[in-house]
Amino acid sequence: MQISDNWPGYSLDLFTYPQHYYGDLEYVLIPHGIIVDRTERLAKDIVQDIGDNDIVVLCVLKGGYKFCADLVEHIKNLIRNSERFISMKVDFVRLKSYHNDQSMQDMQIMGGDDLSKLTGKVSFLCFLLALFFMFYKDIVGTGRTMKVLLNNIEKYKPKMIKVASLLVKRTSRPDGYRPDYYGFEIPDLFVVGYALDYNEHFRDLNHICVINDHGKAKYRV
Repeated sequence: MQISDNWPGYSLDLFTYPQHYYGDLEYVLIPHGIIVDRTERLAKDIVQDIGDNDIVVLCVLKGGYKFCADLVEHIKNLIRNSERFISMKVDFVRLKSYHNDQSMQDMQIMGGDDLSKLTGKVSFLCFLLALFFMFYKDIVGTGRTMKVLLNNIEKYKPKMIKVASLLVKRTSRPDGYRPDYYGFEIPDLFVVGYALDYNEHFRDLNHICVINDHGKAKYRV
């Protein structure tokens, strides 16, 4: 699903959200109910594609944990109902590539100490936000972020690597990369909610929203 650059979003007055964020948000970009429905559809596509292969889900923390949990639950239900015997394991890594709302030059990869379990398996990387370049505005270093992580995983020789992301951003520098599965293509906006944070705030917001200047100033470090 593609959200256009001129999409005005939904008024905050139409939804409930934590009171401590009143005055910090511009609008709701994607309501939680739509996120849930779209994630279920992604799970269906993934189950159709994996065949009878055992899979390892590598969740990218912290922003990916809600999307990963919801996606894995849908996948488990679909496999159970199909009476297929597929082993599924989950591991976690954490990336740090933002300071306030700016992408940093250096990316840190933490966790996932025993990635040898990926050898010979189908590996799914679960992102909430797969940051990569397409053809509109610019974000520094985002294509590099994905490439560094994928190069680190490929040395364990998994049978197949697939990337599932709830969001992708339109940006100005195409780098030839696109996730295998994604839910929404969004404009180049700094979004929060559904576990996406701004300096560790807004993870408790169910909807995906656009933060305003007041919110950025309030939680800046």
